Amino acid sequence: MIENVSASDLIGSIGVAMLLGAFALNLLGKIPREGVSYALLNIIGAGLATIASWLITYWPFIVLEGTWCVVSIFALQRALVKLQPG
Repeated sequence: MIENVSASDLIGSIGVAMLLGAFALNLLGKIPREGVSYALLNIIGAGLATIASWLITYWPFIVLEGTWCVVSIFALQRALVKLQPG
């Protein structure tokens, strides 16, 4: 069964698992929405999902996941600024 899994399926599945994991951890109160961990999980997950969508040339999800990744980069920047002393 595993030999039938394409690279895009594997990459996309890992990315989506990371996105859902971040969402679940946030809902369970394990990581804050404004935190570094949440932003990093979203950046990596959305980045992988973007790559998987690119591999299958599915533009709606390239745009969706690419935008999600970029917005999460801004969220990471905001989270890191909040960690700065002063």
